[in-house]
Amino acid sequence: MATLESRLAEMLKVPVEALGFQLWGIEYVQAGKHSILRVFIDGENGINIEDCANASRQVSAVLDVEDPIPTEYTLEVSSPGVDRPLFTAEQYAAYVGEDAKVQLTMPVAGSRNLKGAITKVEGQMLSLNVNGKELVVALDNIRKGNVIAKF
Repeated sequence: MATLESRLAEMLKVPVEALGFQLWGIEYVQAGKHSILRVFIDGENGINIEDCANASRQVSAVLDVEDPIPTEYTLEVSSPGVDRPLFTAEQYAAYVGEDAKVQLTMPVAGSRNLKGAITKVEGQMLSLNVNGKELVVALDNIRKGNVIAKF
């Protein structure tokens, strides 16, 4: 996780948890004047639109006071959804046996995009079964990871 995102996670964890939710993860997408800060929250009974609105007000108040992002951005608060993004070793471990796709910063086995079943997580290393081949990826090499939803 990038430094800004980890600082934001530390800053926002307590206010999100005070509302009874879990801070699932944070994405900051810098795109000039159209930067986006995505805050993903989860709860035991799922998340609805009212939950997102309440969390958005709380998160926005903290961000207004702390002002960690010097440029303009749009704040989005949502649930992780069925194709939930994965941020931590614990989250990847919770989905062992499930299919995931990961985008890497540095290629593994000649590819920056991998799809396969999560077979294990040991420390900061993720093992994926990609087309019958076991590949090991360092979590800090993952730019973005998601569970592949099954319908």
